[in-house]
Amino acid sequence: MADGLQGVQISGVVRLEELVRAAQVAREVEVRLSPNGVRFATFGETGVPAPDLDRMLEAVPPAIGAALGANTYYFVPLALREPVDPGQPEGNAKKVSQSPEHAMVARAWTDELGESAICHRNVELGSGHRGVFISTRLMGDRFALSFEFFINVAHAFVDVAGVPESFAELVWQQALDGARGETSVDAWESRNLAFGREPNAQPEESRTRRSFMAKARPFSVEQTGSPSEAPQVIDEKERGLYLESAFSDAVAIYLLSLALDFDYSELREREYPLLAPSALAARLKLVAEMFPPNPEYQFSIRYRRRA
Repeated sequence: MADGLQGVQISGVVRLEELVRAAQVAREVEVRLSPNGVRFATFGETGVPAPDLDRMLEAVPPAIGAALGANTYYFVPLALREPVDPGQPEGNAKKVSQSPEHAMVARAWTDELGESAICHRNVELGSGHRGVFISTRLMGDRFALSFEFFINVAHAFVDVAGVPESFAELVWQQALDGARGETSVDAWESRNLAFGREPNAQPEESRTRRSFMAKARPFSVEQTGSPSEAPQVIDEKERGLYLESAFSDAVAIYLLSLALDFDYSELREREYPLLAPSALAARLKLVAEMFPPNPEYQFSIRYRRRA
């Protein structure tokens, strides 16, 4: 077991019996199959009540679960991040090249291990199968754990299924119309890059909506100015990445809305402006049409919470 810790930077004293190889967990724990086709297992002191875990897992529609056959989701207390080379100068550490066999997880939470953990870690288990180890004790509540799980599910699904044409058309038209904000930093940056902007570019600020609309829309396909100016060139690679990110985000947010009630503002991050509610609603409604909720789950959008 000790060789699995080479290069891992962990503060304090850690007993080796607190850690176990992720591959060993995958071999030894019982893998279960949720009714919707999601493969999962638990290990150690996860702190997640079984009803909460079932509610989260069974929110995934079967059409999405069927595309996840290559993945098993392991809910563990902590998954350790990839080790780094301690010989590198501080702030310039490089990851140590190790086989998936060296990935480590913790049996329980400790402050020392918590500092070296990551929200999730993917481990290739051979024969085209992947283990997604999710750190349950690193999440503050059901909301955080559910979204971490659903965003992993959404990315895995999109990798297999791609982006439906109807969704791509809706999202691209929203971008052309200058819809405010996005659903993740990846979507925000790739959307900017698709239009030849800097990754973190912000829409021009103006004093009134009229003056804003009189200027170039931030994501317009045509440049403003003289009529002779040619349309700007779209980076098709970044456009494709943008559509994939937007669809992954929409699927994850949709699944989150099925599993629990939450306020959209809870998804806000500082790196980018959040997508306008009306634009998000249009995306989610389309996803709901493609993947209707399972029995005992409901999808609804409320613009105001009831008192």
